[in-house]
Amino acid sequence: MIEIKNLYKRYHNHHGSDWVLKDINVTIPAGVSVGLIGANGAGKSTLLRLIAGMDKPERGEVVRHSRVSWPVGLAGGMAGSMTGRQNAKFVARVQGSSPEEVQRVIDFVEDFAEIGGAFDEPIRTYSSGMRSRISFGLSLAFDFDVYISDEATAVGDRAFKAKAKALFESKVGKASLIMVSHSEGILKDLCQAGLYLKRGQAHWYDDINEAIAAYHADVDAKKAVGENDLPQDVPGARRYLADCHQVLKGAQETLKDLEEDDAAAEQIKAAKQEVNAAGKAAREARLHLEAVEEKQRNAKKKSA
Repeated sequence: MIEIKNLYKRYHNHHGSDWVLKDINVTIPAGVSVGLIGANGAGKSTLLRLIAGMDKPERGEVVRHSRVSWPVGLAGGMAGSMTGRQNAKFVARVQGSSPEEVQRVIDFVEDFAEIGGAFDEPIRTYSSGMRSRISFGLSLAFDFDVYISDEATAVGDRAFKAKAKALFESKVGKASLIMVSHSEGILKDLCQAGLYLKRGQAHWYDDINEAIAAYHADVDAKKAVGENDLPQDVPGARRYLADCHQVLKGAQETLKDLEEDDAAAEQIKAAKQEVNAAGKAAREARLHLEAVEEKQRNAKKKSA
């Protein structure tokens, strides 16, 4: 079980310090997999980092009554000068594994990643797809009560995505997941409950389908009155732009991996379309941020 009590979070910068999350009070039951739903910039990744203990709240607390993983697929902690094998060995030792367990972790990661001899080459020589394979396998090599996932199943080619999803599914029943994904199909397949974030608040749904339906209802309502779903404050618009860049980066990495693997022409074509769509969204997000910043400057001039 994980208890989130009176949690507030904001990021301070020269553009302002609006709340990302405000007075979140949620209890996530043991054994229940949860999908985080919400618009870009709603605070989904922020909440995941807080649950994982990678960030601290401004107020309130996260009480973990179970063993919680770091975000699955997080590659930032790997040492670039060390090989994939050495990184796997190092992390296993840090986790307090016995010599036998260390070897099991190394074998698991090597088998899962399927990068051949590159497993004994320095991480800095890896492509982004190779790093994703290593970090994903390493994250799931250990037995946690709760796994945290932020778009972990969105990396790699189609075969790797299927393998990653299957590995997640193998954990269901033994452990639970708290995950963010742009794929509603993944959320419906792997999660029972939903947590819908909007305007800094968290709304719990026992059924993931109800959470997704509530999100779509809000989006449709905004469209009906001519509003968009983009944040109207500078910090929110910046987070939204960062999210768009992350999606674009993931799409570009997927395309690169498909091309390197000589994938089918249809797969490459679909990947290129995803890159184009993500690029368009990022450009629109940049223009939106500039418009919000201009609006803020004008408001300051009028109040001066």
